[in-house]
Order: sequence, then C-alpha cells, then structure tokens
Amino acid sequence: MNSTHSFLSGRGLSVRIGLALALTLALQAQPAFAGEPRMDEGPLVIAAQGAFSAGGTVVTAPGTFNPADPLNPAGQTLHGDHCDVIWQTPVNARPMPLVFLHGAGQSRRTWESTPDGREGFQNLFLRMGYGVYLLDQPRRGDAGRGTVAQTAPAATDDQFWFGRFRVGVWPDYFEGVQFPRDAESLNQYFRQMTPNTGPFDADLSASAVSAVFDRIGAGILVTHSQGGGPGWLAVIKNPQVKGVVAFEPGSNFVFPEGEAPAPIEGSDGPLAASTVPLDDFLRLTRVPIIIYYGDFIPETRSDNPNTDAWRTRLAMARLWAEAVNRHGGDAAVVHLPEQGIRGNTHFPFSDLNNHEIAAHMAAWLHEKKLD
Repeated sequence: MNSTHSFLSGRGLSVRIGLALALTLALQAQPAFAGEPRMDEGPLVIAAQGAFSAGGTVVTAPGTFNPADPLNPAGQTLHGDHCDVIWQTPVNARPMPLVFLHGAGQSRRTWESTPDGREGFQNLFLRMGYGVYLLDQPRRGDAGRGTVAQTAPAATDDQFWFGRFRVGVWPDYFEGVQFPRDAESLNQYFRQMTPNTGPFDADLSASAVSAVFDRIGAGILVTHSQGGGPGWLAVIKNPQVKGVVAFEPGSNFVFPEGEAPAPIEGSDGPLAASTVPLDDFLRLTRVPIIIYYGDFIPETRSDNPNTDAWRTRLAMARLWAEAVNRHGGDAAVVHLPEQGIRGNTHFPFSDLNNHEIAAHMAAWLHEKKLD
C-alpha cells in the first residue's frame, strides 16, 4: 500500500482517533457539518431537485407507422437502455456532487433509507452539503425499459441473498453483525431486491453513467458491488469523474492488457479479471480511488461459497489497487475490520454503523480535496 494512503490504510490507527479526525475534518469543511447527521436534527433544506434519463439507445422497427393501426409495431421506435436519475442539491452545496450507482439485484433504493428506517447515504451526505444523484442502471428499477427482452424470474432465493450479502448463514445472523435483527427490517431488506428486465451489460451501464457526467459535469462516483465494473469503465470513458468510492466491487476488475493476474480459485468458482488497453487503464490512475470491504470474509478458502466469494474479490481488489499504484495511480483498499470497524455486511452504507462509514468516507474525500 502506498504511503500516500497512510491515513486510511494504517492498521495501527485506532478507530477512535480515525473517527474523531473524520468528524473534525467535516466540521472544518464548508458548508459546516455539526457532528454526525441524524434524522432528529431538524429539517433538511433542499435548494433544488429533479429527475432525468441519461444515455440509452433507440431502435426502430422496419416499415411505416400507420396511425390507424397504432398497435402494429411497424415504423415505431423504442427508447431504452438508459439510466434513470433522481437528484437533490442542498443549500450552499459543495462544488462536486456524489453520483451513486447500485449493485446486483438492487436499485437506487439501496442509497435511500435503511431497512430499519434510518437515514441512508442519500440524506447523510445531503446533510454534509453534497449534491446527490441516485441512479437506476439500464434494465433495472425505473430504468427498466430495455431494448433486449428478458423474462424476470420469480425465484425463491431470499436465503441465498441473506448469505451472499453476509448477514449470516440462514437462519442465523453472524455474531456482532451490524444488521437489525427484527423481522420487519429483514422484510424490508428482502423487498429491496428487484430483477433485471434485460441482460446486464457492463459497457452499456458505463455509457449511461458517463452520460450522467456529460450532463452534470465534474463529480465523484460511488458504486456498490456489481456497479464497480461499470464504474471503472465510466472513469475510462469520462474525465468528469474526479474520484471513485467503491463499496465491495464484485467483478469486472480491469487490468492492462498483458498484466491480468491468474483467476483466483474459490468454492464459488474462479474469479477472473478483465483487460483493457494500457492507455485506457492509465485513465484510472488519474483519479483517487478508495475501495471498502466489510466483515465476515474468510482469510483462507472456505467451503461456504457465499462468504468465500468475497475472499476472492477482496484478493482481486488488492491486486487491482497494486496495479493502479504501480502505474502511478492513487488507489487504496480498506478492509474495515483491519481498521477496527467490525460487523459490516455487504452493505456498509446501510448497516447500523452507517454514520461511522459515512464519516470515514467524508474524511477521505477531504484528504483527496474532493469536498
């Protein structure tokens, strides 16, 4: 790990000192941020808000449209494959907003309120003065209008996601997990899941994210899980992405051609890297990047494929950050338990300690002059 990341990656730094520093930096920033934001602090004042679509494609059926036969597809168009965006700007907003991209099986709902009803990252960072843009990726959520058909499955898979997202091993919760254990919170958690309406396409999603930055200008991209791969490609596509915060990226780590590591074997199957031309990869070295992983990730191969999948991904993330830094970049991997921050699931930004995670992220944004 580079010495430039000593603030965030030094294992000897106590949590108390790190959190105090984070909150001190936030207090020093403009607009002022008085301690940890909470729902009972009073009204959240929004200067402007709206919604729009970005990116996408248009397909046209052969033939000529006949108004007298309006259900005949001949000559008609289909607008699809865009992302759907809602945005809010607080009073006295900081110069660059945060652009949030969700992960697999999720929508922008993941960044809103938590399963137990607390404020999520949308409101926490609004209270810190950041404009926020919440995206539904193409063929998901409110961006469900795609140009490639796919049947949405009605699979009984809640218990798979419970394990995959590292809440526990069904029906048991992990000891010390930062997840509420009441039935209604779990109900809300499961109901956040939403299917793809078309095949996942990392480059298509990256193009839509890039179109958002074309519209709004400079900003910081915040990704989760499956959104990590499109996030790297969006940086390559668009210089308006000035920094990246990636929560538990799950696949599609891009290395320079000829430098990809061997697939990492695990009980969930091998995890392979992707490659891009070196000139494209070097664009990832021009912005600061931080990657977070939570708890309950085994150090050695496990027979549980749901947890072992994250061992291979954490290992790949570290190899990827080394490649970025070897080429002159600024990438750090933060494994939260190594910082003394324990109990986090695959969703640190909505766990019970999400204020602590937000403070850690805010301190990094300040350190990198992205606030």
